[in-house]
Amino acid sequence: MITLTDSATSKVAELLKEENDEALALRVAVRPGGCSGFSYEMFFDAETDGESDQLASYGENVRVVVDATSASLLTGATLDYKDGLQQTGFSIDNPNAQRTCGCGQSFS
Repeated sequence: MITLTDSATSKVAELLKEENDEALALRVAVRPGGCSGFSYEMFFDAETDGESDQLASYGENVRVVVDATSASLLTGATLDYKDGLQQTGFSIDNPNAQRTCGCGQSFS
């Protein structure tokens, strides 16, 4: 299951607050595609499958949902958020990725 840094947790909490829907969780998934074979997908989702989804909580109100297939590809991965001059946005550091593309959004 993916881990969130404090910075990512704070940013996700801020975005969830803007959505104003307590049922939402951040879904992180790995999908076939992208220039290196797999790509990351993140979105807010109100529906979870209790049988195949893994759920983790961070901070006071941040829930992260990962489907079983994606979970195996995200084991040990970390979601971070940076807000600076050189880099702004979410990034995933995934030790399972053998190679990544230049955009940082896909891996193999």
